Amino acid sequence: MSSLRKQRGLTLISLIILAVLLGLLFIVGSQVVPSVTEFMSIKKAVKHAATNGGNPAEIRAAFNKSAEVNYIETISGKDLQITQSNGKTIVSFAYDKEIHLAGPAYLLIKYESSTSSSGY
Repeated sequence: MSSLRKQRGLTLISLIILAVLLGLLFIVGSQVVPSVTEFMSIKKAVKHAATNGGNPAEIRAAFNKSAEVNYIETISGKDLQITQSNGKTIVSFAYDKEIHLAGPAYLLIKYESSTSSSGY
């Protein structure tokens, strides 16, 4: 008797499941990427405003100007927390972004950063 080799590969059902999972991942990713891009723009605008501004009113005004140019709509200058620490101005912000997935399901992303932090 000849030995039968075991077949390897994906079945049709597993291929369909894989396609559905990749499709869902693409849909969620296409909604998350603009949010992350806006967060990076906000961080850049806050850093620019903190280095070019003087008092809190000037920092908020500089941020609002950058926000207009960079199409930042999530936060404004009034949402910035401006503090002094050891003679250094620290500008921080925090906000939540809700992304509707389906039905009652939402994805909540919490963004926060400050001019003194090095990461997200």
